[in-house]
Amino acid sequence: MEFIAGLSEWGYIGLFLSAFLSGSIIPLSSEVVLGILLVAGFHPWGCLLTATAGNWLGGVTCYYIGHLGKIEWIEKYLRIKHEKLEKTQKWLQGKGALMAFFVFLPGVGDLIIVGLGLMRANVLLVNISMLIGKFLRYYLIIIGVDYFSSFIQ
Repeated sequence: MEFIAGLSEWGYIGLFLSAFLSGSIIPLSSEVVLGILLVAGFHPWGCLLTATAGNWLGGVTCYYIGHLGKIEWIEKYLRIKHEKLEKTQKWLQGKGALMAFFVFLPGVGDLIIVGLGLMRANVLLVNISMLIGKFLRYYLIIIGVDYFSSFIQ
């Protein structure tokens, strides 16, 4: 938690880093950094675009790790078991690249994006779907922080 709070001291750069890391290989809570910055008076649109870009690029990283097809790397660096990937790939069959919209979901998001990478799903559709999902997620978080911070002030 100290590391996350320290990232908030870096402003937008810290938010980008926390969002990137939480969207890729290190489970972090970029939402905490986002909330801290919003309460500190940072511009909501600046925070939204920064968090979305960082988290989306983290997801793109996971997609390409999956696309490489090196199961040993996926298990080692992303800590995703091969069996879970196989189940996810079976579940994704026929659903397509638009499932990347749900990459923001905790617990299953990494499985979805790495699975789509392994399946070599359409890169453009994956990226657009993932970007929309991550944007909407942070947008709703910002609305929530704004709503609840009005009670504090």
